[in-house]
Amino acid sequence: MEEILRLFPLEMERAIKLKVADRWQALQEIRIRLMQPVELIFDHGTEWVAHSRPNREDGIFMVNQLSEYSLYRMEEELRQGYITIEGGHRVGLAGRVNTAQGAVKAIQHIAFLNIRIAKEKIGAAKTIIPYIYESSYLNTLIAGPPKTGKTTLIRDAARLISSGWRNAAPQKVGVIDERSEIGGCIKGVPQHDLGPRTDILDACPKAEGMQMMIRSMSPEVLVVDEIGSIRDVEALMEAIHAGVSIICTIHASSIAELKKRPSLKPLFEQHVFQRIILLDRQRRPGEATRIYNGKEENLLREPRCLQDEMDWSTSFHRGSHLDRI
Repeated sequence: MEEILRLFPLEMERAIKLKVADRWQALQEIRIRLMQPVELIFDHGTEWVAHSRPNREDGIFMVNQLSEYSLYRMEEELRQGYITIEGGHRVGLAGRVNTAQGAVKAIQHIAFLNIRIAKEKIGAAKTIIPYIYESSYLNTLIAGPPKTGKTTLIRDAARLISSGWRNAAPQKVGVIDERSEIGGCIKGVPQHDLGPRTDILDACPKAEGMQMMIRSMSPEVLVVDEIGSIRDVEALMEAIHAGVSIICTIHASSIAELKKRPSLKPLFEQHVFQRIILLDRQRRPGEATRIYNGKEENLLREPRCLQDEMDWSTSFHRGSHLDRI
């Protein structure tokens, strides 16, 4: 966590370390609001560092640490409203917005920071990967509200697909990482393990990125986070017609909610998704509550885990017991 702690003035760093103690793995976010207590969001709930209230000077220190004393270097990130730092952690920024001709030019007088802790959970997708593979990877939509582990799940799915698992040979994976959250790239280099056969377009708009990736890198599987716009849907359709399998995420809590969104109508009319995986906040992040097939039948009846990734079976039987090779 040194790459995060270095952002804070010394006294604030000490206060946060004391409050978090040995619970870094359970920490999701550190939220800074000038003149207000520091908020710590854990898996189990929210706590406050009541005696730590950052002032304007503290805010300037943190922004300087983020930018390495060069706001010009962060100009594009400031337009987007977030910065990805070493380790793949993402720092959201808010304050006074500077516009030019109706478009966001930058965020000035930054007074609010949200440090989202990147958690690379190796093995997070082991329980769902057998459901999305039948001789080839099935077009899959992973849906859930915020903080249910959608990005964590597709990150590990990309790793497994790229590396190969049990009966499935490794395949070429293309990741369109518009918000730099899947790979957590720094200067184009991913900070998370996405496997040996994965190529990434970092900070690239999804619709353009899918077509660029197909033209330039010939992926067999495309991984995309948070689709939703009409342009995203059109690009997905083009990718599928090009013979590429799609694994993507979206904010939603049910199939009924998905079907109400006009932009997604063509996907359901043409039965594009062969699997829909639902997550919710009642389970651990990344743990599926429902897995539907193309007929919207729930397939999640009993555990079909991979257990130990080193224990791939030579048998094609899908069970929890795996013979050693």
